[in-house]
Amino acid sequence: MALATHQAHAYAQAASSSTLDVMQYAPLVRKIASIMLARLPASVELDDLVQVGMMGLLEAARQFDPLQGAQFETFASPRIKGAMLDELRRIDWMPRQLRRNSRMIEDAVKRATQTLGHAPNESEIADELAVSLEDYQGMLGDCMGVRLVYFEDFHRSDGEELDDALANIADDNTPDPLTTLADTAFRQSLIDAIATLPERDQLVMSLYYEQELNLKEIGAVLEVSESRVSQLHTQAVTRIRAKLREWL
Repeated sequence: MALATHQAHAYAQAASSSTLDVMQYAPLVRKIASIMLARLPASVELDDLVQVGMMGLLEAARQFDPLQGAQFETFASPRIKGAMLDELRRIDWMPRQLRRNSRMIEDAVKRATQTLGHAPNESEIADELAVSLEDYQGMLGDCMGVRLVYFEDFHRSDGEELDDALANIADDNTPDPLTTLADTAFRQSLIDAIATLPERDQLVMSLYYEQELNLKEIGAVLEVSESRVSQLHTQAVTRIRAKLREWL
């Protein structure tokens, strides 16, 4: 998620022309980015979020009216976070219908797990969805690219934002225990979720993420097609999302 060149130019120009010393609030941007990063996949880098957040900070500086009585930090924080969410939305490419299908599978996995008392196999998930095994596998293929975390995961179903901690940001020069705790809790929850996967799903995840094999290479190991590996990977991630739903 690299910041666009024209955005970087705008950032430099705005920083030099702003009457408010925005750079003193750079730690605020990093604080917000750190809190958000704890809920995002490893592919999102802190520096990228900070760069985008700086654009939100500069926009807030242009709009801020000290005569309104609000503190600048209070005024700027939602705009910084909004800039970051806009960028997450921009790179979150999966169409809404496919996202709905992914969520349907996720919900079916969770229901079947609760009903059966074990990680459901593909046929059991298909039964829970009331579709054929072939149709279920087709849904998995369509949902290729499903992620552990989407930008919508930062909002409850009623639209209220999850990270209320941003409203009470502490001293920017001290370590943030909330971020540390969230990161530790997420990592442990992720480890626990992976441990509950069926053996084949665990193998796919290990070959893909630990051994860094591509789908074709994994297919050769498992003696299945590349498209089948894609289905298994999507299914594994969806199972993990179902397990992590409460944490998200």
